[in-house]
Amino acid sequence: MTGTIPTLETDRLILRAARASDLDAMATFMTSPRSEMIGGPKTRHETWRGLIGTLGHWMIRGYGTWVIEDKASGQPAGMAGIINHEGWDEPELGWHVYDGFEGKGIAFEAAQTARAYAAENFGLDGVISYIDAANTRSLALAKRLGASYERDGAVVGHPCHVYRHPTLLAQDNDGNVEAYA
Repeated sequence: MTGTIPTLETDRLILRAARASDLDAMATFMTSPRSEMIGGPKTRHETWRGLIGTLGHWMIRGYGTWVIEDKASGQPAGMAGIINHEGWDEPELGWHVYDGFEGKGIAFEAAQTARAYAAENFGLDGVISYIDAANTRSLALAKRLGASYERDGAVVGHPCHVYRHPTLLAQDNDGNVEAYA
């Protein structure tokens, strides 16, 4: 990667690079059963390695996931962004929200912002999301984001559904790219 991890802002959120001070919130989530679809549960030490890996993903791929910071509290509320680990079919828009931040539209706002930024700045448009068929909240969020079921798949050894997000950018006859209205 050439440069730094961009910071994005919405009315309620800051999407930013992971920091060492995020470890407590990350470890609380990653040691819980809710983290199963993203490779958990993990120990605190394994979570630390994941935090470092989040930064490394940016360095190797040039894109990655952001920590979602709630502006009102200043607390980490989850993560969202584009993931493309070794063995992935293609880049994935992923998200998770920590306990106490669910049901507030935070995942939608963060995922929508990350997806638009990735399309416009990294050329990652029409990406997929891997979603556990039993995770009704993530399925509903993917549909709210305009994604549609594409096929059955597997990720991190877990069967899942693969949802395809809509293309956000248009290309004119001259090859110029611009966002859809």
